[in-house]
Formats: sequence, C-alpha cells, structure tokens
Amino acid sequence: MLPNFARPVFYVRNVPVYGDAILSPMDGFSDMPFRLICRELGSAMSYTEFVSVDELLGNMKRAARKLQFDPAERPLTFQIYGHDEERLAQVAQRLERMGPDIIDLNMGCWVSGVSGRGAGAGLLRAPEKIGRIFARLTQTLATPVTGKIRLGWDDATRNHATVARILEDNGASLIAVHGRTKMQAYKGQADWDAIAEVKAAVQIPVLGSGDVKTPADIERMKQYTGVDGVMIGRAAIGNPWIFARKDREQVAWADKAALMRRHLSLNLEFYGPQLGLVLFRKHAARYIADTAEDRDLRLALLTCEQAEQFEEIVERHEMAMA
Repeated sequence: MLPNFARPVFYVRNVPVYGDAILSPMDGFSDMPFRLICRELGSAMSYTEFVSVDELLGNMKRAARKLQFDPAERPLTFQIYGHDEERLAQVAQRLERMGPDIIDLNMGCWVSGVSGRGAGAGLLRAPEKIGRIFARLTQTLATPVTGKIRLGWDDATRNHATVARILEDNGASLIAVHGRTKMQAYKGQADWDAIAEVKAAVQIPVLGSGDVKTPADIERMKQYTGVDGVMIGRAAIGNPWIFARKDREQVAWADKAALMRRHLSLNLEFYGPQLGLVLFRKHAARYIADTAEDRDLRLALLTCEQAEQFEEIVERHEMAMA
C-alpha cells in the first residue's frame, strides 16, 4: 500500500518532496510520457533524461524535447552532463530560465562514450574539479543544484565519501548515489554499505540507488542505509506500479492493459503517430512478463506498426482471457 505522505519527506534546499521513491533518470526511458505515468503512481519527483551541455549549446531545439515537462511533474529536475566547467555553467544559467525546480549534474554515467571523455562518472576521477564546478554553479544559480554519483571509477579508486563531502562543502543540495563503480556498470551487487557511508558523511539529503527491485526493497534500503529516499531505474520499466508499492504479480491484466493504452496515448501525443508508437513498443514488451505463455503477445506488441493494430492485439488477448 502506498504510504500517505501528508508532509514532505525531505527538502532539496527549499523544495519539498512528498515521497521516498523516485524514478531514476534513464537515457531513452525517462521521457515525459513515462515520467507522468510514474508520477501518477507515486514517484515523488521527476528527473529528465540527461542532456549533454555540448548538445544544448550546439542545437538547443533538438535537445529541448528531453527538457519538456508537465506542471504535474513538479518538483522537476533537469539533468545535464559534460566535462567543460565553462560550458556547464553557461548551459545551467540558460536552463534555469526554463523553470526547473532543480538542476542536477550527472556524475554516474558509466558508458565509455561519456565517461571516457571526462563527463559522467569520468568526473569522479577529478574531485577537485567537481568542487570547482559546484562552487560556481551554486554561487551563480538561484535554483538548487544536486549531483548523481557512483562509488568511484573502480574498486581501487572508490572515493564516494570524499566526493560527497566535496559536493556538500560546495553547495550541493542533494546527492543521489548508485552503489556500484563505473567499471561495474550494472554487474554484481550494489554496495548498500557504501551508500550508508555517503549518508553518514553529509548532512544534506541522500538518495540511494541500486538493486531496488520490489516494494519491499524500498523499505529495506531505507532502513539499511538511512537514506532519505530511493531511486528506482530498471525495475520501474514495465512495472511503474512499484511506486504504488505493488509487485508485478499484484497487477491485474485489466490494469496493465489500461495503463498500456494510456502510455501509448501519451507517446502518440508527445512524439507523433509514427515515432510515438516505435518508442512505445520497448515499454509494451516490458509490461508483459517474459514467459513462454506470453511470448507470442510480447512479439506481437514489439512488431505492431499501427496504433490500431496495438489495440486489436490487446483486445484479442482480453477476449481470450475472458
């Protein structure tokens, strides 16, 4: 059952957050349609997909769709990434005029095309630079500035507690920490002890991320680490009901079908008829359990080429189950 958060669970400086479970920013998934669905089901705030400051400076129009948001998503966080201090400051000042509640710097992306250029998790190799970036951002922006980190580049260079203290000392208003290193990517087990170390190292709110797969894991991570809230990424794809504290098995087919129809409708409205359907299909396949019983249904949804065809597939499945 979804807890009743009548009062803020924590504040991002002066921004109240009424909840303890938050959809993680995920490239290619955390777009406005999916964020809206997760917010409706209980995600406490929204993070955009991360956007490159180089892309924003080069072609703001092309990148702007990632930054579109609905007022219902507030508090709303723009997440950016980059390695150049001047460009980060320049872009953050531009973005502030677009009205986000919070601006977040991604220091957790492990993908080599990002981290290898010194952005994302690549910044964790330069803690002094992180301090300079946050000092400048927090001194020039009225909007709260936050950071999302990993435990370090690799096991030999774990510096999560040090980076956390640098962030706090230079004005960060919140830290989200994924309990793996850059080199781990998503392999192995997330280190919740290290997340607890970050929480113990600072006074500002901390969000924990990594291996939260069920509603029970939300409470388990909070109790184990002491974090103020929990970020949920991959486990929310196909099961946004996790924010309503429901396991996938608790969701009736009728509710899944209704939500898929809503998700498709939001996608078509946001992206247009062709791209909206194409981008929805990867979600549709995840709403359906990967079992032998449902394999044909998943394949049909993955390959449908018209919104009307999607509706026919869902209706046929509903009739077969009646």
